[in-house]
Amino acid sequence: MTQFITVRSVARSRAFYSEVLGGQVVLEENPCMIKLANSWLIMNPGGPPTPDKPNVSVVNYEPGDTVSSFMNLRVADIQACYEQWSAKGAEFVTPPIDRGAEIRCYMRDPDGYMIEVGQSTGLLEGQLAKKRPEDLPG
Repeated sequence: MTQFITVRSVARSRAFYSEVLGGQVVLEENPCMIKLANSWLIMNPGGPPTPDKPNVSVVNYEPGDTVSSFMNLRVADIQACYEQWSAKGAEFVTPPIDRGAEIRCYMRDPDGYMIEVGQSTGLLEGQLAKKRPEDLPG
């Protein structure tokens, strides 16, 4: 799967995903393509409608306290990633938190996109995340 994100500065985002997270730059611009582990990330500025998507504009993400989607990176050692990426300038919302089935935390990229970083722990032994009240029927 390949994820496309609209970015305000291709150079700034390219540096974050390659230098901070360790992705491999495949194409510098128009669009920028980064190979990140076993996935691909495409970045480009927004733009007006095109013949193949008439009446649809691609706009910049407006960061805030609500999101409808986010990237999810699974790592073998979340504490090492947290320390390494923080030292390189990544801004985390919280340090890693042990949730039983996994340890996870979130960070934002330069445009404000949320990125979950998680390490499976109890999940590997069959321990699932606790059900939240909103997940239960009725």
